[in-house]
Amino acid sequence: MEGYIFDLDGVLVDTAKHHYEAWKAIARELGLDLTPAHNEALKGIGREDSLKRILEWAGKDCSPEAFQELALRKNAFFLEQVRHIDASELLPGVKEFLEALKAKGKKIALGSASRNARMVLERTGIVSFFDTIVDGTMVSKAKPNPEVFLKAAEGLELPSSVCCVFEDASAGIQAAKSAGMMAIGIGSKEVLPQADRWLTGFVPLPEELFL
Repeated sequence: MEGYIFDLDGVLVDTAKHHYEAWKAIARELGLDLTPAHNEALKGIGREDSLKRILEWAGKDCSPEAFQELALRKNAFFLEQVRHIDASELLPGVKEFLEALKAKGKKIALGSASRNARMVLERTGIVSFFDTIVDGTMVSKAKPNPEVFLKAAEGLELPSSVCCVFEDASAGIQAAKSAGMMAIGIGSKEVLPQADRWLTGFVPLPEELFL
């Protein structure tokens, strides 16, 4: 593999919990108790599509104006929670793995639905490792559509066939496969059965993935 494409939340940084808390606050206003099972279904999905699902679960409808207001407030809740985010939010072994990839001359990209991805990378001190960053502001189709990963490969100037994707969400695994890339699931085979390979994390350093 020559190109290494990473999802952000739950793969590189421990921000998934902050998204969950922000969505729980919005869901409560809609009369919905957002459970971990609900949250699992939101993984890897953009803000607007996530809100559509929450409204559906809550049995609510709203005007386009109210919809945008809810989406903006969710983002405000999230930004407040990550205001003081730093390198301590990196998942174990992430920085060491990125350093090892760079030392071997590999290209690294981010492919995330998050519109705050660059800010999170900057505040956690790993933005310099990335040759290209594709976030939610740059795509029109959410995962499982492969657009985000295809754009990441384009930014790396590499064909899909030599790229692999690290994902913790089913929608992201589907997107990687649709893009013609190796899909590496961060999690178990039971949770992410469509992945090509599985890792529980980056400790110990997965040396075999440098090939």
